[in-house]
This record gives sequence, structure tokens and C-alpha cells, in this order.
Amino acid sequence: MIADAQLRKGVVESCILGLLAREPMYGWQLSEKLTNLGMIASIGTLYPVLGRLRAKGYVVSVDETSELGPTRKYYHLAPSGKEQLARFRQQWVPFTSVVAEIIGGDDEHS
Repeated sequence: MIADAQLRKGVVESCILGLLAREPMYGWQLSEKLTNLGMIASIGTLYPVLGRLRAKGYVVSVDETSELGPTRKYYHLAPSGKEQLARFRQQWVPFTSVVAEIIGGDDEHS
């Protein structure tokens, strides 16, 4: 059986790109959103993913000063990240439709 963690791992990069498409965020913001949504277990699991996204050129980070505390590293969606997110969006709906059809619950032999 496929664990929930494996399902999330397959889409967490795209979820991060989707959040960054809405607005630039610093790591703690991303971690809180993704943890609250059940997409990651903790902030410790976020940074390796952000590192992969930066290595692929999908996100860039910029240090920005904060009036409320220390300098924060904000992550922004790069143009190639926008393109990757668009590709994922094109594939996601048809993919989930097929999966839903296959596992839909209309068991003939129940």
C-alpha cells in the first residue's frame, strides 16, 4: 500500500511552486502553510525540497530585511518555476481524473 507520505512527496514540490506563485514567502511561512495542510511533517523536511527547487532553477532566494526581526530569506518563483507549475497543472487534472475513475469505489465484486 502506498503511504500518505509517498503521495505527498510526489506533489510537494509543485505545491511549493503553487504557493510561491501567489506570493514570495520565507521558509517559516512556507513551512507553516504546508504543515497545517498536512503536506510536510516539519520545517526540517522543507529545506531539502527548497534546495532541490533552487538547484533546478525553479525558485530563487533573496535576503530581505525585516522591521520585526532578523533578515529573512524570501523564496520567489523563477520564470522556469512558472513554466514547471504550468506543466504540472496541465497534467494534474487528467491524472487525478484517471486515478479517481480507477479507484472510484464502484466495486463490482463487493
